[in-house]
Amino acid sequence: MARRHRAEKRDLIPDPRYNNKLVAYMINCVMERGKKSTAAKIVYGALEDIQNQIKDEDPVEVFTIAIENVSPRLEVKSRRVGGATYQVPLEVKPERQIALAARWLITFAGNRKGVPMQRALANELMDAYRGQGNAIKKRDDTHKMAQANKAFAHYRW
Repeated sequence: MARRHRAEKRDLIPDPRYNNKLVAYMINCVMERGKKSTAAKIVYGALEDIQNQIKDEDPVEVFTIAIENVSPRLEVKSRRVGGATYQVPLEVKPERQIALAARWLITFAGNRKGVPMQRALANELMDAYRGQGNAIKKRDDTHKMAQANKAFAHYRW
């Protein structure tokens, strides 16, 4: 692990179809083994499915609200103090909120068996938009764990 410099954050180029950085980030998260065109088909197809399900809403707006709904505000991190390990609640940085939300949505969409990834991602995004589904449950569980361990907040660093 390099100790001298922290890696510079490169600016993300917006995707060509919707000109949105969040959509481009989601495409990069869905991508496996460098197959960006396949990942783009999955994400764009999911957004088109959302467009077909909700006629009067912009699919990128639905996608953005779904990401915001899934984003955790608090999480716990393990901290060793005097031989004991405590789960210390911490606030989550905005970049990490988006990263966790995208990861959870993709994971739970992939866990939906018997459904193509494009439709599964669309369904997971629609559930998140409505405030239900597995990704929302994961966020709530994370918040509950942070709330339960509020007593160890003084070990924050």
